[in-house]
Amino acid sequence: MDASDPTGMAHQVRERWRAREAPDGDFIVFADGSLAVMDLVRLSPPDRVDDVRAQRWQRVELLRATEWDAGNWVEFGTMLCSHACAGLRASAGESADHGSIGWVALTRDDDERTLEWIAISNWSNPFSAVTVDETTVTAVSTAGRIWSFPRHAPQQVAITADPDHPWRR
Repeated sequence: MDASDPTGMAHQVRERWRAREAPDGDFIVFADGSLAVMDLVRLSPPDRVDDVRAQRWQRVELLRATEWDAGNWVEFGTMLCSHACAGLRASAGESADHGSIGWVALTRDDDERTLEWIAISNWSNPFSAVTVDETTVTAVSTAGRIWSFPRHAPQQVAITADPDHPWRR
């Protein structure tokens, strides 16, 4: 559907963005109205299955949809950090709906904060730091992980352990 169609998915995404809402789940929602369904995979060495410090995290895209309907929406109004670079702004925070839900958004750094994309994760915990540069949006989760989103392909996010997290020292 054409992103300029005011009755389409892009319009719904813009309206929900202005209302500070996103679909409840593990998704990346794009300004054109499309949605990537994501899954967070946690891998542990066999000898340290219950040790969160030894886990490796990977987020994989399961499905891309251009027409979709969210059964539930969450509020993401709590912004904990923001950073601007080259006409874009990365913002991140947590949902007031549940403490484990974190979000990261890339917008234009204009008066409207026009959405490029927003990533929602039910398992990330809040994001407490964020930066944006020419290629990447980097967000630090309170769960001790660094999420590196390619600006033009956020579904290809790389998740690494935060070496500065207290349990890593």
